[in-house]
Amino acid sequence: MNPAGTDLNLRPSRIAWPLLIAIGGLMLFGLAFVHSSTLGDTSTTMKQVVWFAVGLAAAAGLCFIDYHILARWAWVGYWLAIITLVLVFLVGSERNYARRWIELGPFQFQPSEFAKLAVLLALSQFLSRPIEELRFTNVVFKTLGMVLLPFVLILKEPDLGSALVLIPTMVAMMFVAGVPVSILGRILGVGLVIGGVLVADVLFAPEKWRILRLREYQRQRLMVYFGKEFTPKNATPEQKTYYRDLQRQKGWNVQQALISVSSGGLTGKGWRHGTQNALGYLPRLGAHNDFIFSVIAEESGFVGCIFVVGLYTVVLFSGLKIAGQARDRLGRLLAVGVVAIWFTHVFINVGMNIGLMPVAGIPLPLVSYGGSAAVCGLIAVGILQNVHLYRRSY
Repeated sequence: MNPAGTDLNLRPSRIAWPLLIAIGGLMLFGLAFVHSSTLGDTSTTMKQVVWFAVGLAAAAGLCFIDYHILARWAWVGYWLAIITLVLVFLVGSERNYARRWIELGPFQFQPSEFAKLAVLLALSQFLSRPIEELRFTNVVFKTLGMVLLPFVLILKEPDLGSALVLIPTMVAMMFVAGVPVSILGRILGVGLVIGGVLVADVLFAPEKWRILRLREYQRQRLMVYFGKEFTPKNATPEQKTYYRDLQRQKGWNVQQALISVSSGGLTGKGWRHGTQNALGYLPRLGAHNDFIFSVIAEESGFVGCIFVVGLYTVVLFSGLKIAGQARDRLGRLLAVGVVAIWFTHVFINVGMNIGLMPVAGIPLPLVSYGGSAAVCGLIAVGILQNVHLYRRSY
C-alpha cells in the first residue's frame, strides 16, 4: 500500500461540495423565477446573471486569502460601511419612501447589505479574544455598540428588515464566542421588554407621544400584522369608510401572497402559468423581490417550496459543519455569523409570505432579484468556503 496515496485519500476535501451544489441550485431556481415573476423580462434576468457573476468572482477571490488576513482588515471594512451608510442620507437616491441606495453611474448599490458583512467580520475579530475577557462588562457593551451604530443608521433609512438581521446575528455570535448565558439572558430580556414597549408605542400611543418615529407605511404594516384597526374611535362615517378602504389596501399584498401560496397545491400551476402575478394581484415592484416565494409556491406548489427550503437547509447545515470543523474561534465565529444572517433572511422572507411575519422588505438569498443582495450573499458563501479551505486536517 502506498502511504502517500493513503494520506491523500484520507485528506479532507478542500471544497465544500454540498454547500456549492446547493448554492448553484438556488441561483438557477432564482433566475428561473425572477424571469417568471417579471413576466419574461429578459433584461432583468440578465442583470441578475451579471450580479451572480460578480458575486462568484468575489467569492472565488476570497478563497485565495486566509481568513485571518481578512480579519486584520475588519475594522477598516466596518468604518467604510458606516461611512457609506451616512452617505446614503447625503447623496443616496430615494424610492418608495426610502433612501437606501447610492447611484454610481448606471449602477447602484445598497450599503446596508455590505454593512451586514462588515459587522460580521468586525464582530468575529472582536469576539475571538480570550474567552475570559468576554465576561467583562466593557467588552459586552462594546459589542452592543458595534451593532447599535449600523442598526440605527439602517433603521433611519428606513430599512427595518435589514436592521433586524443584525440582532440575531450578534446574539448567535456572542453565544458561540462564549459570552456567559446569564449575560445573554439579561440582554435578551431587556431587548424583549424594549421591543414590546416599542410595539405598544407604535400601535396604541397618540402620534405626539410616540417614542419610535416610524414612517407611516411601516406603522401601517405593523397594524395590519397585529390586526389593529386603522379607524379612530371617534371617526365620522366618512372617515370610517376611508380607513376601512385604507386598511384593505395596506393588507392587500399580504392577502394576495397568501392566496398565491395556497393556490399552488401540491405541484403548482406550472412555470410562468401563475395567475396571481400575471394578473397584477401581486405588487409589480415586489413580486421578484419580497414576494418571490409566493410566486414559487403558486407555480411549483408544495413540492417546489420544499425543494427550495431543502436547498437552504443544506446551506445552513453545511455552514454549521464548517463552523464545527474550524481550526479556531475566529473561523467558527465567521461561519456561525454567515449561518445566522442567512437563516434570518430565509425565516423573515418566507414568514412574511405566509403571514407569520410582518412585511419587512427583506430578500430571499440568491432567489430574490437584487444586485447588492446577490453579491453579498455570494461573498458570504465565499467566507464559508474560506473557513473550510483553511481549516486544519484532523
